[in-house]
Amino acid sequence: MKAWTITGPAPHTLDDLKFTEVPEPTPQDDEVKVYVRAVGLNPADYKVIEGSSTTDSRVVGMDCAGEIVTVGGNVTDWSVGDRVMYHGDLCRSGSLAEFTVTTPLSLAPIPSNVSFEQAAASLCGTLTAYQALYRKANLSELPTVLVHAGGGAVGLAALQFAHDLHLKTIATTSARKRSLVERVGADVIIDYHETDVTTAVLQATNGLGVGLSLNTIGGDELAADVDRMAYNGQIIAIGDGIPAHLNLDDKALGLTRSALGGVYRSNNPQEIADLGFMAGVVGQKLATGEFDPVIDRVLAFDDAAEGLKLLQRGDNLGKLVVRIA
Repeated sequence: MKAWTITGPAPHTLDDLKFTEVPEPTPQDDEVKVYVRAVGLNPADYKVIEGSSTTDSRVVGMDCAGEIVTVGGNVTDWSVGDRVMYHGDLCRSGSLAEFTVTTPLSLAPIPSNVSFEQAAASLCGTLTAYQALYRKANLSELPTVLVHAGGGAVGLAALQFAHDLHLKTIATTSARKRSLVERVGADVIIDYHETDVTTAVLQATNGLGVGLSLNTIGGDELAADVDRMAYNGQIIAIGDGIPAHLNLDDKALGLTRSALGGVYRSNNPQEIADLGFMAGVVGQKLATGEFDPVIDRVLAFDDAAEGLKLLQRGDNLGKLVVRIA
């Protein structure tokens, strides 16, 4: 089968990706084999590639939408022909291939009126936003949420979920991505190139600050959030890099980490199955038109590497999806 692989000595770059023939995977008794129809591309994809130390050939990609073609002997909840979507395990062979194998625990059904491309575009970033707001957030304080990088995949999903939760939203973005933020809706939009974010947030909240911040930036921007928070507020850190010291005491702030990457490594079947539950909720929102995956473009299978480079440069406006044909 055709697949995108990384091999050779580290450090790796996207130039090391090869579109090549590899053997088809065979599922074990507790696995399913999926005919891949579409794959959503994520910043995590190129970060994993660049951080990989493997010298063995390995298929890349983590988000998948496709059809089950084989079920293992111990699998009872799924059948051949089922249309499924899932966020994959980085410890397994990836999804940028014609076929892949995965655990059935994290699968979700794709509704009949939802395309494979829509499903594939609604996984990594979308589930991260869902986890942050529906699993991690304390929503009992001031009902205002600051969404950093509102034009990114996590931000665009978070703004839509926050709207469902009747939260007032403040989004930071660049002028280039402002139209995306306006498309999904935000009560206040801050162009961080033109305006001091802290000043604008305090102005929008009558000096009180926000009750919740979804911070996908990390580092210094995470530290700067302290001045933007209301008393008893909560910062959810999604971006890389937590500063060594944060003064959380003066405002009795909470700091919570939100990430999908460690779910599979936990070996906790309940948490792995929750990925499937969350994806199932998103699938239903896609089916009813309540969620917009904001797809920039759909790429051909052999253009996947160029798509990852485009994503790495930040030249996309919305999700990039690879159609496997």
